[in-house]
Amino acid sequence: MTADSNPYTGKKVVVLGLGRSGLAAARLLKQYGAGVTACDSGESPVLMERAELLRKEGIRVLTGTDAARDSIVHDIAILSPGIEETASIVVNVLSKGTPLIGELELAFTLSPYPVVAITGTNGKTTTTELTTLMLRGAGLRAASCGNIGTPMSELLEGGLTWDVLVAEVSSFQLETIRTFHPKVSVWLNLSPNHLDRYPSLHEYREAKLRIFENQGADDWAVIPRDTKDLDLSKIKSRKLSFSVSDETADLSLHGDLKIHYAGKELLDLSKTRLRGPHNAANVMAAFASGIALGADTNRMAEAIRDYTPPPHRCEFIAERDGLRWINDSKATTLDAMEQAIRSVQGPLILIAGGKDKGFEFSPIAPLIRDRVSVAVLIGEMRHRIARDWAPVRCLETESLEEAVQIARKEAKPGTTILFSPGTSSFDMFRDYVERGETFRRLVTEAPGKGVSLTNGATHNP
Repeated sequence: MTADSNPYTGKKVVVLGLGRSGLAAARLLKQYGAGVTACDSGESPVLMERAELLRKEGIRVLTGTDAARDSIVHDIAILSPGIEETASIVVNVLSKGTPLIGELELAFTLSPYPVVAITGTNGKTTTTELTTLMLRGAGLRAASCGNIGTPMSELLEGGLTWDVLVAEVSSFQLETIRTFHPKVSVWLNLSPNHLDRYPSLHEYREAKLRIFENQGADDWAVIPRDTKDLDLSKIKSRKLSFSVSDETADLSLHGDLKIHYAGKELLDLSKTRLRGPHNAANVMAAFASGIALGADTNRMAEAIRDYTPPPHRCEFIAERDGLRWINDSKATTLDAMEQAIRSVQGPLILIAGGKDKGFEFSPIAPLIRDRVSVAVLIGEMRHRIARDWAPVRCLETESLEEAVQIARKEAKPGTTILFSPGTSSFDMFRDYVERGETFRRLVTEAPGKGVSLTNGATHNP
């Protein structure tokens, strides 16, 4: 597509938010001939540096209180992920009747490449990484983008050519699509999350279901066989199912480690660094995406022999003084916490808690009572969690540093100390990465004997 043939040439476009997605969107729009304004109500040093860079590139930038007072009536507005429509900069734009789309939708309208879109409450990042790696192994020029870190707009402005884009998509991004149309849509799972943004699980589910909205009979939907969250009659595309418990699914797990498709073994997980049913499900979803695109499954399997899952997800940190420490900071939902707890054998102390996202911790209480000897609780949710998990011994504290100290004091040799918050980090940390890095530092810098670090290796039960 050229600047003369796209829908943004000569249009007045405002980009709301100057995070990485907003920065990429503004530059892409400028490249395609739009008159671009970027607005962000923040005034941090990093943001001001980005603003100055964009101004030098010919992009109008408003920050701080000025951002919500922009008087121009724009033809369209681009919303960065994570900014709610109640934010002042968004209200200002909407009050003028300006249509609003997200950065994902913008990039899609300018992209000539087919998209594999992956959503779900848990496992999106790992599945996106696996899918990209496996498609590359099969000879396709594939790139990861979306919620995984690299905005799709950033890939398009780089001048490289792709065969397929593999996009991790969140419910926030799907709220603002119009024409977004994946060739393959992957639905991994659904569990309560972001209930501080959505009135109920129903609204959260409805936002995620938009991933199938624009698909047709020539597209594919990759879905769990045993899901109760989908009305299959409303999915217009072809379907591939996967399951860790139902061998009649299109892709299924035989025994604990062997993945099958169409009566043929695709992969023995014992020959990889991936373990556990959640990783098996992620691998099956990745295989299904490749099958839908016609990729060679043998080459896909070979590509992940040495793959190591991303850090902060059931990541073994150290064994010191007879205690095993596992970092699961990426567990921001109850479902992810449950998976982590079930992967641990033997005595267990759990460190949990964080931002109040509007959901209860009582659904997981029976598992906590059965498996956890002591729960050390932090963050906004700590009082509510202690109430929900009674009569389990719950120790509340103000900081992660104190939580690590308490867990170390309470643990007996042979105990696993699992840091699996079950909610997001924004009450205490910038994100789950900073939270996980802090936990790793607190564990590894403390004096102790018998240190055994694996530098990001995944904990395997």
